[in-house]
Amino acid sequence: MRLRNSYFSIALVILIGLVTTAAATADGEFRVCADPNNLPLSNSAEAGFENKLAAMVAEDLGKQVQYTWWAQRRGFIRNTLKAGKCDVVMGVPSGYDLVEATKPYYRSTYVFVTRQDRRLDLSSLLDSRLRHLVIGVHLIGDDGTNPPPAQALGEQGIVDNVRGYSIYGDYREADPPARLIEAVENGEIDIAAAWGPLGGYFAQRSAVPLTVTPIRDYERFAPQQFRFAISMGVRKGDRALRDRLNAFIDAHRSEITSLLRNYGVPLVDMPVTVSGGHK
Repeated sequence: MRLRNSYFSIALVILIGLVTTAAATADGEFRVCADPNNLPLSNSAEAGFENKLAAMVAEDLGKQVQYTWWAQRRGFIRNTLKAGKCDVVMGVPSGYDLVEATKPYYRSTYVFVTRQDRRLDLSSLLDSRLRHLVIGVHLIGDDGTNPPPAQALGEQGIVDNVRGYSIYGDYREADPPARLIEAVENGEIDIAAAWGPLGGYFAQRSAVPLTVTPIRDYERFAPQQFRFAISMGVRKGDRALRDRLNAFIDAHRSEITSLLRNYGVPLVDMPVTVSGGHK
């Protein structure tokens, strides 16, 4: 019995030592849940603006960024944040009920993307030309859920001239969301209705000059929302980390805004028209 108890004590000491070592290692890491192929937000080369933001936060906290990569679609939070593999998602809608959200660090809007040489100058959902132009929209979710612009167009009976592009696309290719903007670039469609950060980023890098314009006249399509505040998200109940991130946001708002502008993100209540032509 004494021998057995001795072995148990040794095993317990070893286990405590391993846990302590793991905790010490984790304490020096800023553990981020991110998609490895989702520009302009994030990718495995750490080239997205959420990657750059994570690096800024980690430096401020005196830590090193450690990523858990997972495709950001259904099950993302369950398999990363809730599973304890990482501690923060750099971009979630403010008020997202699966996480403890920080205060917003930016607000953006859905936009129209067109070729500059078409001179369409189109920004309103009520523009009669939408009944005749070929319009592209992202389909979101494995079940092809319609985003707000598609819902608004459908309410007006504008359906037959709308083309859907999966936001996930072929995940074996780089930057799946870019296919919608490339369709505008190559003339496959006349206009794209896209979430601003995606439209702004890919238009900014287009070989063909493109114009990105915030969608207006969306109020009549409530409860559909076209403008969203974006926060960071941590595990439910992790208010200590949430509060540290809130302090970072407050102290670094100008740097965050500069980062977003560099990536072509249309910011609500700020200049948002972006021209491409320098891929």
